[in-house]
Amino acid sequence: MAVIELTQENYQKEVIESDKPVLIDFFATWCGPCKMVSPVVDQIANERPDIKVCKLDVDKNLDLARTFQVMSVPTLVAMKNGKMINKIIGAMPKAQILKMFD
Repeated sequence: MAVIELTQENYQKEVIESDKPVLIDFFATWCGPCKMVSPVVDQIANERPDIKVCKLDVDKNLDLARTFQVMSVPTLVAMKNGKMINKIIGAMPKAQILKMFD
């Protein structure tokens, strides 16, 4: 499944109304660790059709970043039924990211 570019405009539909768990990757284009975790997030999107994967550019979507109290990037958030179930900060291996949904 393709990674969805998340914005304020599509957040309600893609995250709150999603019938699947959602992984949100809060990133910035200038962030080195974000560039390291991005291919891992892409892999999850390709390998796990049961998880909707979204990326959110914090510089373009400050309000959503504030809503999730994102203080540093990358921040990865796991959502289920419109509610945050887990949050990790920093570049993490795929196995640790997937454990957010256990």
